[in-house]
Amino acid sequence: MTQTGPAETHKPSAEAQMISPTYRLPALDQDYLLADQQRGLRFMLEYQKAEDILRAWKIESTIVVFGSARIREDGPGRQPFWYEEARRFARICSRHGAIPETPDGKRHNVICTGGGPGIMEAANRGAHDVGAPSIGLNISLPHEQFPNPYMTPGLALRFHYFAMRKMHFAMRAKAIIAFPGGYGTLDEVFEVLTLSQTGKSTKSRIILFDSQYWNGVINFDALVESGMITEQDRDLVVCVETAEEAWALVG
Repeated sequence: MTQTGPAETHKPSAEAQMISPTYRLPALDQDYLLADQQRGLRFMLEYQKAEDILRAWKIESTIVVFGSARIREDGPGRQPFWYEEARRFARICSRHGAIPETPDGKRHNVICTGGGPGIMEAANRGAHDVGAPSIGLNISLPHEQFPNPYMTPGLALRFHYFAMRKMHFAMRAKAIIAFPGGYGTLDEVFEVLTLSQTGKSTKSRIILFDSQYWNGVINFDALVESGMITEQDRDLVVCVETAEEAWALVG
C-alpha cells in the first residue's frame, strides 16, 4: 500500500506584502520622503538638484534681480518705467557673458530672478529678448507665485524652503539689484545686507533702483544716527536711476 503525504494546501498570495508602504523603495516612497523626520534629506535634495543643473549649464556668475511681483508693464504710476528698466538692464547684462563665446562654454552675468511675475518677469524677459538663458528660482506659495514664460525652461527651478532658495541666490551672485518691492523684496535685500555686513559674503554688489522709492522706504541715515549701523554699513548699498547706471557698477 502506497503512503501519501499530507494534502497540498493552497499557497497564500503575497499581494498584501507587496502593497504595504514598508515594501516601497525609499527613493520612490513619497509618504516617507515627505515625513517630518526627512526634512534634512529634503534640504539636501533642494540644494543638490539646483547645484547640479547650474553646473551643467556652466554658470559661473549671476546678476540677481529682485522686485515686486505686483508691478505690471501697463500698471499705474511708475510701474511701467520700473518694468522697462528691469528689462533693459537684463538685456545689457545678458549681452556680456551669458551667451558664451569662449571654448570652455562658461557663462557669466546670467540673470537670476525669483521666477514669478512683475519685475521678475521683466528681467527674465530682457534676457529672453537677446537669446540668453536666465534662471528662475521659484518658490511654492499660496498666492502671487507662478512661473513666468520668459525664463529658460531648463533653468526654471522650484523650491519649498526659502532658506535653500536664498542660498542659491547668493552663491553665484556677482551683483544684486533690487527694484521697488514689498515685504518679499525687503526680506531679500536685508538678507544680503546682513551677509555682507557680517562678512559671510563680500563678493556681491548691492544696488537699489530708484532712490526716491528706497529713501522713502528705508531711512538709512536714521539707522546711522541712532547707532544701529555704521557709515560703512550704509555704504554697502548704492542707489541708481537707470539701467545704464546699474550696469556701470556691475560691469
